[in-house]
Amino acid sequence: MEIGKKIKSIREAKEMTAKEVISAVDMGAAMYSRIETGKTEPSLSTLEKIAKALGVKLSDFFDGDKLADVNSYDASIMEKIKLVEGLNEEEKKIVFSLVDALVGKKKLKDALSGVLNDVK
Repeated sequence: MEIGKKIKSIREAKEMTAKEVISAVDMGAAMYSRIETGKTEPSLSTLEKIAKALGVKLSDFFDGDKLADVNSYDASIMEKIKLVEGLNEEEKKIVFSLVDALVGKKKLKDALSGVLNDVK
């Protein structure tokens, strides 16, 4: 689904008028109409403003044909994963190394905690 159609479907699902979104985003009606009709692609900052006005996560505009029913923490993780996918290979390696190190640290901490609890 195109971004404009997704924005419109979310807006309609939330029973909001285009005028309400336009007001919240502080954008001209013609520009907003061009976004919803797919005649222009909004910038990332504009998408962020529209998402905030609609009360959704930015990633909700990219979740296929349905709105995901996830809590805000899960949505935040998914948004970050999508951003990581856009990094170059070297940057991805750094991110994955950090994640691996943190997960390894957590596993080690849990294992040691279990051992210490068994000793008591």
